Amino acid sequence: MKKGFNKQTLIRWKVYIDRSKMYIGYIQFLLIIFVFINSLDNNPVSQFVLEKPFIAVPIILVLFVLCSLVLGYMDSKLGFREEEIRNHSRSNPVLRQIQISLDEVNSKIDKLEKSQSENEVV
Repeated sequence: MKKGFNKQTLIRWKVYIDRSKMYIGYIQFLLIIFVFINSLDNNPVSQFVLEKPFIAVPIILVLFVLCSLVLGYMDSKLGFREEEIRNHSRSNPVLRQIQISLDEVNSKIDKLEKSQSENEVV
């Protein structure tokens, strides 16, 4: 059975592309580090990287991972991700509709509890 070219196909492709952007970003960041090091003329760091790449590249990768972990940890501790998700959910029509439905259910539950407590008192 052949899948047609439709809206769902385009959305699935967009999701694949969006997921891959993160990994491409890692590669770009590492390449920027190497371009920066190579742009430093006659610097001991650039000479070390060019002369001993089998030692320098693993060191750079380890530093990249450690710096990424520290930045990610700080991002989590400062609450940027939660606030980003909160803002995104406010602008998402599906999540907004779910929130409206939950608010209605909660208000009905409150009314029921209030009426039950009034009936118990009488």
